[in-house]
Amino acid sequence: MLVSYEWAMTDLVYLSIAIDGKIAVVTINRQDKLNALNLAVIKEIEQVFIGLSEDDDVRGIILTGEGKKAFVAGADIGELADLNRQTGRVQSKRGQRVFSLIENFSKPVVAAINGYALGGGLELALSCHLRVASRTARFGFPEVSLGIMPGFGGTVRLSRVIGLGRAIEMTLTGDMIGADKAENFGLVSAVFGSDDFLSDSKDFLGRIIRHSPGAIQKALRSLYFAQDTRTVEALVMENDLFGQLSGSEDMREGISAFLEKRKPVFKGK
Repeated sequence: MLVSYEWAMTDLVYLSIAIDGKIAVVTINRQDKLNALNLAVIKEIEQVFIGLSEDDDVRGIILTGEGKKAFVAGADIGELADLNRQTGRVQSKRGQRVFSLIENFSKPVVAAINGYALGGGLELALSCHLRVASRTARFGFPEVSLGIMPGFGGTVRLSRVIGLGRAIEMTLTGDMIGADKAENFGLVSAVFGSDDFLSDSKDFLGRIIRHSPGAIQKALRSLYFAQDTRTVEALVMENDLFGQLSGSEDMREGISAFLEKRKPVFKGK
């Protein structure tokens, strides 16, 4: 059963939150603008993720867009038109901060991409830990056609996900790719049909959150830490995190369940 967050209902204009078991479904709703990002939407994204970080009952998040046309079709062009060198840096820094909040989130975040994920929308999807797509999804960085470039972390994250050569091609041509090519590139983990898209996305996330929350959190931390540091330092971090998990209740429960041939019941301790 889906349950809406009471604290969010009065404060949010462009986002909604629904809870299904241990999964929070966060939906961006500016359908008249193809769910395009403006400063108000980015602020609400930050508010929602800070709130969800404090809810121990939520084990994972699905981020999606309202309707079938777009996940997020990009940034609000009206806001971009008013930027200058100084305000451009300010806006880029704000978006980078919020998207880094998602990337560093302690619970798995899956972008469920149901249509266009262009410009800032693709950058938002890349800040999520994993991405799944409907067959109608389209991906691209069209910024060069506007005389700009991605500014919310897209040029950093895209190359890490699909490799430098393909990232350069997508960024410099501005061309869109479909869901099948995105899956082939490793940009998305799975492609689902449109009819049961959200249900399939929940099943995908459910395969992750059935495991120990502590193990997931520390594995994510180790994986991302390794992206930004030397191998020797990353190994030290992995060693420390593995040691922390080795003394946890979830570790003992997982091993006991394996030996007893039953499903483990993890408590995040």
